[in-house]
Amino acid sequence: MISVSHLNVEFSARPLFSDATFVINDKEHVALTGKNGAGKSTLLKILAGWQQPTSGEVAVPNGHKIGYLPQTMNLTDNRTIREEAALAFSEVKAMEKRIDQLGEELARRKDYDSPEYAELIARLSHETERMKLMGGHSWEAVLERTLTGLGFAPSDLDRPTGELSGGWRMRVELAKILLAQPDVLLLDEPTNHLDILSIEWLEKFLAHSTSSVILVSHDRTFLNHVTTRTLDIDCGRIIDYKVKYDDYIRLREERREAQLRAYENQQKEIADIKDFIERFRYKATKAVQVQSRIKQLEKIVPIEVDETDRSCLHLKFPPCSRSGDFPVICNEVAKSYGSHQVFSHVSLSIRRGEKVAFVGKNGEGKSTLVKCIMGEIPFTGELKIGHNVEIGYFAQNEAQMLDETISVWDTIDRVARGEIRTRINDLLGAFLFGGEAAEKPVKVLSGGERSRLAMLRLLLQPVNLLILDEPTNHLDMHTKDVLKEAINNFDGTAIIVSHDRDFLDGLTDKIYEFSNGKVKEHLGGIYRFLETKEMESLNELDRPINKDIQTNTQPQPVNQGAVDWEERKAQRRIRNKLEKTIKECENVISETESAIKILEDLLSTSEGAANPELATRHARLCSQLDKAMEEWTTASEKLEAMDALS
Repeated sequence: MISVSHLNVEFSARPLFSDATFVINDKEHVALTGKNGAGKSTLLKILAGWQQPTSGEVAVPNGHKIGYLPQTMNLTDNRTIREEAALAFSEVKAMEKRIDQLGEELARRKDYDSPEYAELIARLSHETERMKLMGGHSWEAVLERTLTGLGFAPSDLDRPTGELSGGWRMRVELAKILLAQPDVLLLDEPTNHLDILSIEWLEKFLAHSTSSVILVSHDRTFLNHVTTRTLDIDCGRIIDYKVKYDDYIRLREERREAQLRAYENQQKEIADIKDFIERFRYKATKAVQVQSRIKQLEKIVPIEVDETDRSCLHLKFPPCSRSGDFPVICNEVAKSYGSHQVFSHVSLSIRRGEKVAFVGKNGEGKSTLVKCIMGEIPFTGELKIGHNVEIGYFAQNEAQMLDETISVWDTIDRVARGEIRTRINDLLGAFLFGGEAAEKPVKVLSGGERSRLAMLRLLLQPVNLLILDEPTNHLDMHTKDVLKEAINNFDGTAIIVSHDRDFLDGLTDKIYEFSNGKVKEHLGGIYRFLETKEMESLNELDRPINKDIQTNTQPQPVNQGAVDWEERKAQRRIRNKLEKTIKECENVISETESAIKILEDLLSTSEGAANPELATRHARLCSQLDKAMEEWTTASEKLEAMDALS
């Protein structure tokens, strides 16, 4: 259990939140919500002991282990993936060593009847029992299962972590935290670097975890499936809702509407009382009533309406110059790293004013083609940038590339040119960096605030071709909508790399699908594409495991673990079918049993017993029940067998 009492946090005398008091109970799963910059990450750091509050207390029981995953962290590169993850079992490995030493000592000794020998046996028994409670000798299997669940192929586990991209290295850190089995899990945007398979695995892991979980995420579905309570940071206050995220959204609006109605009624009552007092104040015949009204007015306790942060982001790309008819033309473009062919024979033409999306599995080459367009990496084939094309590029790590040593204002001042420099304060205000926020150092900004600042920096560039690589990472749901509207109103050309179906809906009119080293064009919007692919979600494209893990250097050749993943995919389909069958059978059994009970009640009467049709229906329903029970038993046994093998 974590107890927070009267917590206050200030930055440069500006309160981030004040008088925060709440308790996180054992095994409780809590969502921490609020706008970008509200203080979610700061609160997690305080709970983890990484940062001290201005005042207040955080009480954690002695011996409680806390696992904290920040949005970014410095990682070491001198171990393999397996070795790095195995650090979570340092205590278990130390215990294994002690057990081996005790066993060797017992084998050497011959004084079987001595108290010392009995003490050794007792110590060995105690350590062995502790070992069992901590997972025993199966920790290696648990490690591999966890890393596999987070997207690593078995053949990748002995690769050096130095070969991995930042996103994959964060997966290793997440695995270490989960494997350590802490009493409290503090997770700050854990799904940012995960594909759909890994998100689903993590979702199930956390849903069944016995640890207390405090989770920051902008993935609504993930929050609904994992958490049962919501702490909302709004205008410096923390409001506790004992419900999951969707219910919290509804209750928040209902609460405010009820407060507004009560406030308006109270104000009307106060106005009526004041009007009566003013009207009859000097009439002797009404003196008693006036005094009564005055006392009544003094007793009224003012109703407070929850203050809500109504500030909104104003995002509008400036008018752009006219480019050529075709800003980007690719003809037989190909890219490979050694023996690994990322893509080949890519031929496409993007017209002026088009909004197109690059979609596909992780590692299929979406960002690679973007880098080819930007001229950052060599390639083969022909790639032409049209006449008078000015490119504005927002990379995946754009927010991390900001200079942390300077302020928000200086960041914009350094890139602003000409007349726009006189409007820097207005621009910062439109991006929610008004007043003192403009003087904040970049290093104290949240992930969402950094993304906003990086987007503002992009706006100051006179561009007519926008290339946005995962622009919605770290952005809250409202800011995503604002960005989407701004791109829709942009009169230039846009290339968007994203897996966010809702973000792409209504935004793009052409889809380029990256799959199996090829790029295929699909006309129409995202939902038409999804219908064509018969997918429920764009993230379905991530279901086969990545052919290789993104690296900072050259990718490794395709590993042989793909076969294993195809087998897992087939097993998953079977499992889903069995679970569906079990659920359908349970519904049939429940309905049939209810119908049988009704018929049996009727047959118990003299009138019903004389009705042969009722008896026939009863026999038919009993046969149907037996069949459903048999089918349920068969499916359940098969599912149990699969669980035993996994």
